[in-house]
Amino acid sequence: MIFGNKKNMENKLITPGELAPDFELEDVNGNRVRLSEFRGSKPVVLAFLRGFM
Repeated sequence: MIFGNKKNMENKLITPGELAPDFELEDVNGNRVRLSEFRGSKPVVLAFLRGFM
């Protein structure tokens, strides 16, 4: 699981079918992970949660 916030993110809208801009977040183990590391190899699902369970 990877967590992040809006810090260092631009407010740019993308359209359906357009590639998402590359970004970096920290996972639960403290490792930095970039979206581009998964491009072309694995499906990526982003979940925007409103709170913690």
